[in-house]
Amino acid sequence: MLENPAESLTAVPDRPSKDIERIFAEVLADVVCVEHVSVDNHFFDDLGTNSLVMAKFCARVRKRADLPAVSIKDIYRYPTIRGLAAALTDTATHGTVSAPAPVNPPASAPASSEAVTALGTRHYTLCGILQFLLFLGYSFLAGLVAARGYAWVSAGSNMTELYLRSVIFGGSAFVGACTFPIAAKWILIGRWKSREFPVWGSEYLRFWTVKVLLHANPMVFFVGNPLYVLYLRALGARIGKGVTILSRSVPVCTDLLTIGAGTVIRKESYLLCYRAHAGRIQTGSVTLGRDVFIGEKTVLDIGTSMGDGAQLGHSSSLYSGQSVSSGQRWHGSPAQRTDLDYVRVPPAKCGTLRRVGFGLTTVGQLFFLAVPLVVGAPYILLTQAPGMSDRLSGAAGLASAALYVDALIVSCVGFFGFVVVGLVVLFTVPRLLHLVIKPDKVYPLYGFHYSTHRAIARITNVKFFKWLFGDSSYIVHYLRGLGYDLSRVEQTGSNFGTEVQHETPYLCSVGSGTMVADGLSIVNADFSSTSFRVSRASIGRRNFLGNNIVYPSGARTGDNCLLATKVMVPLDGQIREGVGLLGSPCFEIPRSVERDSRFDHMRTGDEISRNLAAKNRYNIRSMVLFLFVRWFYVFVLTAVAFADVELYGSLGYLAVAGFLVFGLFFTPLYFVLVERAIVAFRGLRPHLCSIYDPYFWWHERLWKVPDEYLNVFNGTPFKNVIWRLLGVRLGSRVFDDGCYLTERMLTTIGDDCTLNAGSKIQCHSQEDGTFKSDRSTIGDGCTVGVGAHVHYGVTMGDGAALAPDSFLMKGEEVPEHARWGGNPATEMREAPGQQAAPARQV
Repeated sequence: MLENPAESLTAVPDRPSKDIERIFAEVLADVVCVEHVSVDNHFFDDLGTNSLVMAKFCARVRKRADLPAVSIKDIYRYPTIRGLAAALTDTATHGTVSAPAPVNPPASAPASSEAVTALGTRHYTLCGILQFLLFLGYSFLAGLVAARGYAWVSAGSNMTELYLRSVIFGGSAFVGACTFPIAAKWILIGRWKSREFPVWGSEYLRFWTVKVLLHANPMVFFVGNPLYVLYLRALGARIGKGVTILSRSVPVCTDLLTIGAGTVIRKESYLLCYRAHAGRIQTGSVTLGRDVFIGEKTVLDIGTSMGDGAQLGHSSSLYSGQSVSSGQRWHGSPAQRTDLDYVRVPPAKCGTLRRVGFGLTTVGQLFFLAVPLVVGAPYILLTQAPGMSDRLSGAAGLASAALYVDALIVSCVGFFGFVVVGLVVLFTVPRLLHLVIKPDKVYPLYGFHYSTHRAIARITNVKFFKWLFGDSSYIVHYLRGLGYDLSRVEQTGSNFGTEVQHETPYLCSVGSGTMVADGLSIVNADFSSTSFRVSRASIGRRNFLGNNIVYPSGARTGDNCLLATKVMVPLDGQIREGVGLLGSPCFEIPRSVERDSRFDHMRTGDEISRNLAAKNRYNIRSMVLFLFVRWFYVFVLTAVAFADVELYGSLGYLAVAGFLVFGLFFTPLYFVLVERAIVAFRGLRPHLCSIYDPYFWWHERLWKVPDEYLNVFNGTPFKNVIWRLLGVRLGSRVFDDGCYLTERMLTTIGDDCTLNAGSKIQCHSQEDGTFKSDRSTIGDGCTVGVGAHVHYGVTMGDGAALAPDSFLMKGEEVPEHARWGGNPATEMREAPGQQAAPARQV
């Protein structure tokens, strides 16, 4: 619960409570389209409104200069007009109590320009051309290395020599791929400093080049390994001993990152040391002391710091300028003080020798097992497969039917073999590995049990099968096969979405009648800097979980709860039952409203059996389409690869480079065509229906079209081209550093907008069997912060900014040039785009 119930109310001292009551009643009556509203009517129980309707009420109130601003938080705290007006009057009489100020705030810094810095279309176009040329150059270099390397490997006279040459060539290529980005960073940038520069300019091009190389570095696969810490140190980060980093979000401006010894950073945390705001890249420091804990799905903005022993909980954020003193514990977005201890596992013996041994073992496995396998398998295919010798000599011919027959056979065997063998491995190997991991037992890091735990998490979190089975009745059987305890399943056909992840499936329990949307991360492992422990995470019966939720073991929620999108699940206090929870930190809201139950008749009696059977038949067709679309994509790439082999004799390394370029541009065009074909080249429209309406089944089919390829184009004009092809109403010179749009054809984004990494614009929701979608409009020059989540039916006025890790709720209207932040987002007194003073470098 929030510590200060009046923190977001701003009263008008000259207006008495009765006047406020009367005007509020008039405004609300107009919003809900009735003649009169009683001041004692409960907004939700008596009037049957919902958060979408009340968001419109708040927006109307904000447009009245003679009334105080009211947020959705205030609506839930004071759910009658009389209570709301009384709170405002009391605030006016006794003074407004503000939210807790950041501990040890940094010195003030001059605010950066809030106007969008637009370099113009010429710079935008030139930057895109240069980015394309850089990719071409990288492709030619990769093609040259691969051609020369395989030529040398193939000169081996026996298997032993082939193996040794594969180790030498593969190992050298791996070391080169790791060190090349490091060298490029020091050559192109030198040391990062706190500064800002416009996007699409020459300085941005150098920044983008380094960022792309860092993200493509194979060292990213060593997250959670001491080798990853050494890699960041080589890039200029100041990191102490015994630091454990589990987040795959790679810091870019590494010289501005300081991490003290013994610190733990959990997965899906953002410590980028840069952000994009109003058309400019701003770099700044992130400073963490010794023994700091950073929870799951957190965002640390630039200019933030944490002292020794400080903690930041799950689903939380520090805004620019916030500083946490030594030993303090904070959580929420923006973060505030708490007494909750997030380090829940005792330490274990894990010294330097253990870490060094683990790193050396990883290197040995990589160089003497993984690398020869990766290098040798293509060589064997190219030399030993029937007909390949003819292709290498060019004798088969590009027009030969045999080429396409072989591509068909190889793609079918490879793709469908992966599906069958993959399922067998998923349901057997991790289950055997789990036998050596005992629940609630503390194990030291970087040993056999730690390796086993990481193997279980990696194998059982393969996205392909969750995309295949998700949003259908069959996801239940898949999760049970993995090891989930789902008790007695009440099948809905949409029990789970396509994005559910965990750390071990064998300690995940979900109660009967519970439905889960996308983005659930079940956290059933606790870490310290020296140890870890797995324990059961249990979700109660008849819950509904929205999008983008971290659900930890020990959560204090029981049966019949609504966990709203991006909520911070409580770990203390009494067990919540029969309520809804919203925000970070969370507060209680109604479990459901009348509008959400209008389709309940379709989920009872004989009706549910007929509807579920029809949905299952439709979902099976969607799954078949899912497999066909991906198989045909593999077939095309296989055929092109075989054609490249035909041309290798005459073109050499240019054939390899050409394949990389072809793959880059064919991938988006192919999946754009697939998505547009599914919608029959028409646009989406706002909709309200049951999950048993055929429209919803068709909408679910869209979610199965691959879109992970979009990340390759982050920060380039090419991503804007792809968004437009997918149906987004997109303005000019939009800077997209990693935003995700769920419903492209319901999204409008204006000119010169700035969209940060990890942000999401979601134009739908699905609550308790009801599907709702609506348009969201982002005006010209808007900024959406790192990790921010924008819901459906939202309008952001021109020049508005949304702070990092914020949740802009459905139906909200952000005025022009306003600065909003928080979860749920409200107007901020200070601009979230303001450049904070750089933290002290140590």
